[in-house]
Amino acid sequence: MKHIILFTTLFISQLLFSQANITNVIKGGELLLSGLSVLKASKSNAKKDNKFIESVCVKNKLSDKITFRIFGRNEQEEEVKRELVIPKEGKEYLYILPKGIYTYEIVLTNKEIYKKGEYKFEDDVVIIVKEE
Repeated sequence: MKHIILFTTLFISQLLFSQANITNVIKGGELLLSGLSVLKASKSNAKKDNKFIESVCVKNKLSDKITFRIFGRNEQEEEVKRELVIPKEGKEYLYILPKGIYTYEIVLTNKEIYKKGEYKFEDDVVIIVKEE
């Protein structure tokens, strides 16, 4: 029994022995933080310079399918029109949409306009259509 306790004590003391001093740990942390900040800065700059939105998700929480339409103009004053038909409890995506202010319409299956308005698309967004 004494041999087991002695062996366990020696083994645990070897496991708890520090492999690095405090300066190495601090330098490693600084290196890791600077690498992450460089990655974050490059990602945020790329998003600001981009003139397009990668995706717009529209989710339908109504009891019937809907048609989601948007109208607007890009920087060259060309008209941009997009239309999505979204099934009940479904979702659809618009990809590569020019940034800007768009007029939207949500049309029900009986051709009645459920909602209409304007929205400024600047970044990826999820739009949820639900009963009010």
